[in-house]
Amino acid sequence: MFETLKNVFRVKEMRQKLLYVLWMILVIRIGSQLPVPGVDTNFFKDWFAQNTGDAFNFFDAFTGGSFTQMSIFALNITPYITSSIIMQLLTIAIPALEEMHRDGEEGRKKITAITRYVTVGLALFESIAMAIGFGRQGLIKNMNFGRGLAVVVCLTAGSAMLMWIGERITEKGIGNGISIVLVVNIVSRIPSDLGTLYENFIKGKSIAYGALAAIIIAAIILLVIVLVLILNGAERRIPVQYSRKMVGRKLMGGQSTNIPLKVNTAGVIPVIFASSIMSFPNIIAQLTGNANGTGVGAEILRGLSSNNWCNPRQLKYSWGLILYIVLCVFFAYFYTSITFNPLEVADNIKKQGGFIPGIRPGKPTSDYLTNILNYIVFIGAVGLVIVCVIPFFFNGVFGANVSFGGTSLIIIVGVILETVKQIESQMIVRNYKGFLGN
Repeated sequence: MFETLKNVFRVKEMRQKLLYVLWMILVIRIGSQLPVPGVDTNFFKDWFAQNTGDAFNFFDAFTGGSFTQMSIFALNITPYITSSIIMQLLTIAIPALEEMHRDGEEGRKKITAITRYVTVGLALFESIAMAIGFGRQGLIKNMNFGRGLAVVVCLTAGSAMLMWIGERITEKGIGNGISIVLVVNIVSRIPSDLGTLYENFIKGKSIAYGALAAIIIAAIILLVIVLVLILNGAERRIPVQYSRKMVGRKLMGGQSTNIPLKVNTAGVIPVIFASSIMSFPNIIAQLTGNANGTGVGAEILRGLSSNNWCNPRQLKYSWGLILYIVLCVFFAYFYTSITFNPLEVADNIKKQGGFIPGIRPGKPTSDYLTNILNYIVFIGAVGLVIVCVIPFFFNGVFGANVSFGGTSLIIIVGVILETVKQIESQMIVRNYKGFLGN
């Protein structure tokens, strides 16, 4: 990987692309510090300090702290992520969108355009909800229609601008624009989280205790990174053999290939879905000002909050962790089922004259792929749960109170590996062009 990056800086075109990406990252970080006009920038800092619920912690981690600072990028690209997931699900459910998806480049352009409109709509809805829900609680100074409208416009425009920046990075940079924006946000939070760990476990302690705590923290982070690398790279390869056939006067075919099935087929989507569903009741309670109530409803909200999981003094709330694990496993199967169709794959193999050795073409092949898929999806879901639960455990037992965790590390590692592949492919294409040019 380091050799690839070294070669990139030797090529003028690639060097310009990297500089363009760095320039866009600078714009993102500057925008993350610009407050929305008319808001109390300390509102969310004080609000987070007073509330134990973590309904917005996941959201704030994805925005790189822009949410707590209430900058113009407070909503960040979360509306775009939500919009992309919605469109991906609707493409499977609505025949017209599915047909559009199969139309090739033109169809994908239309779906991308629809995704942009949905993104703006979601950003508008979220900004209105924030302006009304939190504006009356003190977010907006001297709350009135004009000030509320200004906040809505700034938040919506900021989210749309970040979407545009992500697309420009994809077109003029090194690809994976939206993913790079997301990683920049997550990475920007790591220094403050490391500072929190230092304050909690090292500062003011004896040299021996502080050194031991630093070693344990580094070992845990390294362990999670290794698990993420294994989870991200693991795959099951299904061998496929193609029969030989006459095409004109030539004997074609006969080659062997494989179908790579990733163990973590759904990526971080199950975690995002599970976290969103479990955070939704808390978000509604916060917006309506009923977050700190009493009774059964309040107990349920505390159980849904990950801040109360694995806490030895409040073990009764750890039922929420069990629900979280169940939801992660469920969405791993659900998302895989709508993105990978064993019957369609089996039909394509059969049409191309291929077969899996030892398995008859058609339905037996489909059943075989389904059984293999169910097995590896379960392994991937368990691995995903382990990676995500480790930070919850240490936050609950030791009070680590950090925002980055397994989900963030999965995203960071996955995007870095994918970006390196993009750079390598662009370098290969350039080398081919140079060879052909000579």
